[in-house]
Amino acid sequence: MMLSAAVERLPLARAFAIARGSRTEQAVVVARLNYGSASGMGECSPYARYDETPDGVRGEIEGWGGWLRDVMEDGCAAAREALLDAMAPGAARNALDCALWDAEAKAAGRRVWDLAGVPAPEGLRSVLTVGLDAPDAMAQAARDLPTDRIKVKLGAGDGGDGDRLAAVRAARPEAVIVVDANEGWGVDEMPALMDSARAANVAMVEQPLPQGEEAALAAMRHEGAFDGVDLCADESCRQDVDFAELRQAYDVANLKLDKTGGLTHGLRQARAAREAGLKVMVGCMVGSSWAMAPAAVLAAACGAELVDLDGPTWLAQDRDAGMVDADGTVRVPDAALWG
Repeated sequence: MMLSAAVERLPLARAFAIARGSRTEQAVVVARLNYGSASGMGECSPYARYDETPDGVRGEIEGWGGWLRDVMEDGCAAAREALLDAMAPGAARNALDCALWDAEAKAAGRRVWDLAGVPAPEGLRSVLTVGLDAPDAMAQAARDLPTDRIKVKLGAGDGGDGDRLAAVRAARPEAVIVVDANEGWGVDEMPALMDSARAANVAMVEQPLPQGEEAALAAMRHEGAFDGVDLCADESCRQDVDFAELRQAYDVANLKLDKTGGLTHGLRQARAAREAGLKVMVGCMVGSSWAMAPAAVLAAACGAELVDLDGPTWLAQDRDAGMVDADGTVRVPDAALWG
């Protein structure tokens, strides 16, 4: 068994802007696991919001090489289970877990979904994202999207989000629109912004308030402030979340493999979210199809109500055999790509 990790900086085709800033490249970390004649890949996107850095995650992955070599004596599946107890959730564990799934599938000559006993990731369609910008620019970006499922980034904190949302809706009157504020709204502005969301016939608002303000959301929700619009937890839906408590404030849990720490735990969190009565969204960081393939398996496994796997559409160039089309169609990953 041989494990290596490398930081790769993937240029974007256009700037990606959210409430926390804008960027023109995405730093990812790729774990490569050689297991007999098989080679498994796992890609993660370290996130500064969770105090992760590309070099830190790369070093963390490589630091587990000796431990992994020992537990691999019992096979990839046993190693994945041991990893859940030994390593904290996050981007590094995601890359290792996904590399183990890929290596196991390739060594067995089977597909990951068959090994996991879940449906193949067929018929999935992702929303496409309109980045945070001026209202006119966002309206034009929405017009240019080859889809009727649109995710709108808001949370600028400048009082203009209502105008942005109205402009996008006017540009695409037929589209299903969801909003992602990335923790960028405040309690005082929530009533007006939710009125704007209802006026724009928004289906869902994702993470309007910062993580930690779930009690305020629950109180407003009890008063009917969000009637007609689903609320989705992203940053509030962390790896150690109590889904029953989350259900007091939110309707939907956004599961991302970089938060769950891999597909293995992601499958378990999806079941727990369902048991708590939550809908499920499977999301992503910006990244390549190496990262989207295991997320697609999770989306198919849990029957996610919303799929947000458009990360590769932001890249100047995806991996060979990329699986996410420009219109948001998520194709079954080729075995040569992953899984």
